[in-house]
Amino acid sequence: MAGGGGLIQLPALLTAYPAEAPATLLGTNKLAGILGTTTAAVRYARAVRIDWRTVLPAIAIALPCSLLGASLASVLSPATFRVLVPMILAAVLIYVLARRDLGANHAPRPLSPGQRAAAFAGVAAIAAYDGFFGPGTGNFLMLLFVRVYGFDFLNAAASARWVNVATNAGALLYFGSHRRIAWGLALAIGGCNVLGSVLGAHTALRHGSRFVRIAFVMVVGALIAKTAWDAGLAIR
Repeated sequence: MAGGGGLIQLPALLTAYPAEAPATLLGTNKLAGILGTTTAAVRYARAVRIDWRTVLPAIAIALPCSLLGASLASVLSPATFRVLVPMILAAVLIYVLARRDLGANHAPRPLSPGQRAAAFAGVAAIAAYDGFFGPGTGNFLMLLFVRVYGFDFLNAAASARWVNVATNAGALLYFGSHRRIAWGLALAIGGCNVLGSVLGAHTALRHGSRFVRIAFVMVVGALIAKTAWDAGLAIR
């Protein structure tokens, strides 16, 4: 419905398999995640008209940038950004709550060359972040489609899923090429992802954009609490 699945899945993997290399769990998480995200993207596409002229360029940018971000995870510690994530998410939440009509109406608007370049830079940054760290990627993509492109929350959710597939694929290319995937575990969790994605997308399509906005706010709130808690533990 609104992203944030990694909030549950990755910590669960890290807790359940403490002896496993973190990179392997990251790769396993990406494979499981892409199965669910792709399922949701296809389900949305059957009911929502996807603006491919907007989405395809974003996908083309997202995939290599995510691969680059995943490669940086082997050099830099993602913990560096733990303190910043809840602050960024809090700003997102305040912005959405302050603008009650944001994402209520689907009114795509043409962008100037400068606006389009800024939008592509935003996609690139979010994709690199997803490959490198990840929490909140789906939420950031949804807000970009709502705020920059003028989509409502339902259409933003549908479009963001396709770009999120690309960010997962880019990171997966890196982790897979470095043999950092526990295939059996990833496929088992991926099956659960597929089921959850079908249920989530069906619920969003049934209840519409207003419901997706509420789900978005709730997920971002949960992400703020979780990432702030993790950041506090890291500092200690």
